[in-house]
Amino acid sequence: MRIGCFALVEPFRALDRQFQAIKEMGLDYADLTDNHQGGMLGVEYGFSASVSLDSHPAKIRELAGRAGIELTAFCAHANLLDPPAPDIYGTNEIIKAIRLAALLGLPEVITTEGDPKTHFGEHLTRDEQIFATVEKLRSPVAWAAELGVKLLLEPHGRVTGTIAGMGRLLEQLGHPQTVGICLDTGNAWLGGAEPLDYVREFGSRIGHVHWKDLPAEMQPQRGQLYGCGMGTIALGDGVVGIPALVQALQAAGFDGATTLEIVGREAVMTSARRLKAWWG
Repeated sequence: MRIGCFALVEPFRALDRQFQAIKEMGLDYADLTDNHQGGMLGVEYGFSASVSLDSHPAKIRELAGRAGIELTAFCAHANLLDPPAPDIYGTNEIIKAIRLAALLGLPEVITTEGDPKTHFGEHLTRDEQIFATVEKLRSPVAWAAELGVKLLLEPHGRVTGTIAGMGRLLEQLGHPQTVGICLDTGNAWLGGAEPLDYVREFGSRIGHVHWKDLPAEMQPQRGQLYGCGMGTIALGDGVVGIPALVQALQAAGFDGATTLEIVGREAVMTSARRLKAWWG
C-alpha cells in the first residue's frame, strides 16, 4: 500500500509548495486535487494550488519531480445531477482530466456525482439520478477505456453514497476493466453506509482509497450529508473504524495507492504512521 496526501496541505500556497510540504511530512505520493479549465488568477499570483486541465504535462511533471513526489491519481469530482452549464464541472472537465492523466502516466481519475445545487437536481427520483449520472459519464468512460486510464467512482453523493446506488452505477456503466471505485472511508460512513460493506460488496473493484476518520460529533449528520472535503482528526481518533477497514482491504487483496484527506501536519503524520502499523 502506498500512502500519499492531497496536494492541498497549506492554504493559499502554490502547487510546488504543496508538493514540498508533503515531502517534508515523510510522504512520497500525492493526488492532483484541485483543477480548473484555462487559466486562473490565483495560480498566476501564487495563492492557489489548482492545476489547469489545459496544462502541458511536462509542467506538472517537473513540479512533482522537483519535490521528489510521485503522482498517483487525478481528482475530477463533478456535479452530475444538475443540468449541464458552462460554469458547472461535468463531462467535459472529466474528459480533460482523463486525457491529462494519460499524458502524465497516471493510472486513475477519480470522480463522483456530487451534490445538486438546483431545484431540478434536488427533486430527481432515484431512477433519474442514476440516468443523469450514467449519461454524463458515458463519454468519459469511453475516453478512459481508449487511453488505458481507470475511472473510479467515489462515495460523495446521494447515489454513490449507498451500496445499492453504487452497484447500479457500476452495472449500467459496464466496462469493469475501466470503471471502479475509490473508497472514501469518511464519506461512506457519513452518507449512512457501512464502509466495510463497500469492501465486502466491491472489494475487487476498489482501485484507490481516500482515508479520513470522522469524530463522534458528526453522528447527527450521518445520512444527511454525503461527503466532506477533509478530515480534521488523525485516523483512529474517530468512529469510522479504520483498523477494521485496513484488515478488510488486505483480505480483499487491495495493494493500490491511497491518499490521506486530512488537515494538519501532525494529524497527517500520525495517520501515516498508524496506517503503516495497521497494514503490517
